[in-house]
Amino acid sequence: MVKNVFIGIDVGSVSINIIAIDNANTVLYSSYNRTEGQPVSSLKKALGDLMNSLDAGWRVQGIGTTGSGRQLAGLLVGADIIKNEITAHATATVTFHPDVRTIFEIGGQDSKILILRNQMVTDFSMNTICAAGTGSFLDHQSERLKIPIEQFGDLALSAKDTVRIAGRCTVFAESDMIAKQQYGFSKAEIIRGLCEALVRNYINNLGRGRELTPPFIFQGGVAANKGIKAAFEAEIGHEVIVPRYYNVMGAIGAAILAREYIANTGRTTAFRGYAALESSFKPTSFICNGCANVCEVVKVMMDDRVVAMWGDKCGRWSNSIVVA
Repeated sequence: MVKNVFIGIDVGSVSINIIAIDNANTVLYSSYNRTEGQPVSSLKKALGDLMNSLDAGWRVQGIGTTGSGRQLAGLLVGADIIKNEITAHATATVTFHPDVRTIFEIGGQDSKILILRNQMVTDFSMNTICAAGTGSFLDHQSERLKIPIEQFGDLALSAKDTVRIAGRCTVFAESDMIAKQQYGFSKAEIIRGLCEALVRNYINNLGRGRELTPPFIFQGGVAANKGIKAAFEAEIGHEVIVPRYYNVMGAIGAAILAREYIANTGRTTAFRGYAALESSFKPTSFICNGCANVCEVVKVMMDDRVVAMWGDKCGRWSNSIVVA
């Protein structure tokens, strides 16, 4: 019996997440992979692992991409839909938690907050400038303190006391942590203080002026940190739910949106299959001096031909591409 499968890919700055769902949105396959500074080769490997895992009776009917690298990933795999992170995360969360009203999302390099009412996003805010509280910052502190990141949350919860850490900036936070170590505070106390500081910074920056009401859903790679979850609950005075697929919700949302797109349009998927793994794929950029905007234009070559250009405000370059 043939089973329809829909693929979702979330390409971020730190990880590439790939999932496969069926018509009932049941997750059949899930993978979380570090980009290790090579997003294209990492994506090809992750996609190859997925395709080799597909049962002979599974048939790919649709594919969607999201994340900061969604455009490049969409070109490589032949995506049917390419959606922003806000839409993808909200779609997945509403599917599994239809009563959600506030979503906390913290990834490898950025963080965001989504406000939903009646399963619709009514407001959101993103922080892509400061890395304080993101996964990459916590990874760095894990290495500096010589504590595996997997133990960070448990160690924070083990602290009987806490210490106040300046969390508004990565530089200030790290300097304050070093100072507190010199004062004799334990690593557990410092990590707990760091978790509390990062949550305060998150709420003050992204939640300021917004009505935060339960149910609260916490997702993204940092949601695995029990210390951050506990700090959120202490800060807002309410339970915070970490969903089962907390670290791949963006990919799930992309897959759901692809399934809905195929169902609504009746189109056949553009998924390139194994051809995506064999393609030569290279992005370059140049500065356009055609006007005062001086845009940086990204040019994407696939198999020795230009398949996409973007970044120009006027459309001079992006509108010039016709892909057969």
